[in-house]
Amino acid sequence: MILEERPDDPGASEDSDRLQEDSSNPKGYDSLMQNQPGQLQSHRARLHQQISKELRMRTGAENLYRATSNTWVRETVALELSYVNSNLQLLKEELAELGSSVDVEQPEGESVTIPMIPLGLKETKELDWATPLKELISEHFGEDGTSYETEIRELEDLRQATRTPSRDEVGLDLLAAYYSQLCFLDARFFSPARSPRLLFHWYDSLTGVPAQQRALAFEKGSILFNIGALHTQIGARQDCSCTEGTSHAAEAFQRAAGAFRLLRENFSHAPSPDMSTTALSMLEQLMVAQAQECIFKGLLLLASDTPDNCPAQLQLAQEAAQVAAEYRLVHRVMAQPPVRDYLPASWTNLAHVKAEHFSALAHYHTAMALCEGSSADKGELPGQERVFQPSATCESQGPTLPQHPEERRKLVLCLCTAKAHLKRAILGQEEALRLHTLCRVLRKVDLLQVVVTQALRHSLAKYSELEREDDFFEAVEAPDIQPKTHQAPEVKMPSLSQVKVTDLFHRLGPLSVFSTKNRWQLVGPVHMTRGEGGFGFTLRGDSPVLIAAVVPGSQAESAGLKEGDYIVSVNGRPCKWRKHVDVVAQLRGMGEDGVSLQVVSLLPSPEPRSTGPRRPALLWSQRECGFETPMPARARPWPILAWSRKNKQSKTGSQPDPCTNRNCVTCP
Repeated sequence: MILEERPDDPGASEDSDRLQEDSSNPKGYDSLMQNQPGQLQSHRARLHQQISKELRMRTGAENLYRATSNTWVRETVALELSYVNSNLQLLKEELAELGSSVDVEQPEGESVTIPMIPLGLKETKELDWATPLKELISEHFGEDGTSYETEIRELEDLRQATRTPSRDEVGLDLLAAYYSQLCFLDARFFSPARSPRLLFHWYDSLTGVPAQQRALAFEKGSILFNIGALHTQIGARQDCSCTEGTSHAAEAFQRAAGAFRLLRENFSHAPSPDMSTTALSMLEQLMVAQAQECIFKGLLLLASDTPDNCPAQLQLAQEAAQVAAEYRLVHRVMAQPPVRDYLPASWTNLAHVKAEHFSALAHYHTAMALCEGSSADKGELPGQERVFQPSATCESQGPTLPQHPEERRKLVLCLCTAKAHLKRAILGQEEALRLHTLCRVLRKVDLLQVVVTQALRHSLAKYSELEREDDFFEAVEAPDIQPKTHQAPEVKMPSLSQVKVTDLFHRLGPLSVFSTKNRWQLVGPVHMTRGEGGFGFTLRGDSPVLIAAVVPGSQAESAGLKEGDYIVSVNGRPCKWRKHVDVVAQLRGMGEDGVSLQVVSLLPSPEPRSTGPRRPALLWSQRECGFETPMPARARPWPILAWSRKNKQSKTGSQPDPCTNRNCVTCP
């Protein structure tokens, strides 16, 4: 099957046809291209053509990858798939930005910020839910599978929509809703005894290599991965030239880190590299580093109003050192196998450049604190009681030095230390620029080079101000800046519980009984009339109502009802979801004609009971996912892949006590 990419703009094909018609008229074509809408239409058409070309190349490479058994050929094809997948991600991002009504161009001047690393979404092929689900509903649940076409179509539409989610909260809610439905499907239709014959196809986000599995856990894990990836795209799109933008970006990256951590702790033996333990650990560290960078940007914006504040500059220095330490850790992980084998080289280079850049910024802000501060913070500048304070009357003539020799010596030593930090800042920024030139940047606008160049220009300008002819002190070597943050990023789990969904197949009945984990036999309908002692059975529980006891010799026993049967209909009306009081009230209202009941009797499960510890499901229980139907203990999914044993299985509540009301007409 060839993966078809749905255009973001339904009018793209019409725009392409219109351009082809206009090409026969140069004058009309020039007139079209002179206006902005015409340029956008032409650009959009070219992007669609390039995307189609890349998709055809990926399909051919995928077929070759599956057909060959030669190791060298497979490695070569995997490299080509990685390159094609990177091009596809760039083209799709460009197409999405082109069709957006928001101006995504980076503002010029001082508001230029360092670009972030967004993660591309995992792609998948279309999936036919209808055939296997209808077959399973008919054979196992004993109902007409064609009567559930509406529910199946809604499920397919939901999955199709998750392939191209919008990069906002609406897209996140869409992915969370589909994940919740997967939890329902897992509880109802998937068990070791029987499951739908489905094959899930997903492409690796980093390499583009296809992977497929029949386990629903692979589908759930891929959706959770895309939730984290979508958070990274939302964070990268924020305007970090204002404090509100930096706050939103930091929040998005923290939630992305939480999604990758949750996936790493509950998913093992992944079929694709991007979901391996090492890759997820690296992605989590990368998101934490980017969140720390956004926090630093917010503090930098607040400190820009008071540049002469020495404590604020010292805090910025330590915050920048903390960001540099985070990126050094990320770069170390990226540069080691097996991550470096499938990770884009530009990511590794960018992490290294950022580590050098923020280390240089730490020294720059330390020098600013030494030069611009009016007094040293307690314990921050050892041996210094005062630092340079500029004079408002002789600002252009340089600093006013104290007359006392000791104070003069301390001040000059302080300025020498500031110059030493500026030297390290200049060397670090030059190293960042050197590393930057070693990487082939795919994007047209190189914002990173602009930012580092601006920082280098500021360091050089400040260093020129401190050049003094009467500086006879020996050269001072600037010490390293101790990393410290006053606002450490918090790894936040995805808020799936905020999305409330209802089981699409709730008509099949409560999950505690009606799932492939259980086998049952339909009994009835049986007709009974009320005797002197009632119908001869006792009820308990809700949804469905359970026959707790049957009186020996009663009409209920004669009709074949047994203890443990579930009532599913009363006089032909389904009551799988009815409450205990409702069923009792309906039976109490029966007249002399009696009542017709239909029940199901659970059969012994052919599955042997596990003697080892139970492993949890992929991620959450239904209650944590925001489900409206609680997950019963017997319906909890069994392991399909190899899951982590770090999380303990949650305790389930006990069943309600039998009805003890002797006035109840259903009691003996």
